[in-house]
Amino acid sequence: MIVSRETADRLSIYAELVRRWNSHINLVSSSTIADLETRHLADCLQVADLAPAKEGVWVDLGSGGGLPGIVLAIAKADTSISFVLVESDQRKAAFLRTVMRETNLTNVVVKAQRIEALDPLNAAFISARALAPLGQLMAYLHLHLAPKGTAFLMKGRQWQSEIEEANTQWRFDWTAHPSRTQEGAAILEISGVTHGAA
Repeated sequence: MIVSRETADRLSIYAELVRRWNSHINLVSSSTIADLETRHLADCLQVADLAPAKEGVWVDLGSGGGLPGIVLAIAKADTSISFVLVESDQRKAAFLRTVMRETNLTNVVVKAQRIEALDPLNAAFISARALAPLGQLMAYLHLHLAPKGTAFLMKGRQWQSEIEEANTQWRFDWTAHPSRTQEGAAILEISGVTHGAA
């Protein structure tokens, strides 16, 4: 994804904050911190490319250190999308708020609560990365995704077996977009989530 100067500057500030905080709070694996830009930021920017969204509420589930939520909020800072980052770990929520302040992101709210404890958020878009198996994520999508909403779930090499397993309890439409940063991984674009076996 080609980004503007302002977006690049914000991503740079964010990367510096991740590196500074990572020794105190495990935001990303220490073995991948050296490759933060290529391994993590570029990975998340793929979602921004896939979603041509310009308005609505975007909920990022289990935001952790802000991947992909903060990266998406930075990439779409010039749109009318409002981002809700859900992260129950108070220390990570504090980090996310620090990033918001340091990068002057005004399109983000952090909710330091458990996903299942929140009232339905009726999100136009939902994202999640390395959070939970697809079957468990489906319950979250069912609760928080608007009827015509779309989710973008970042999944590793086992994504096909996760879809098979989720199909035993849920019906949903899906498209797999091959990851450009990790061989065998995919970004699953999911909509039309209803309870019941496919």
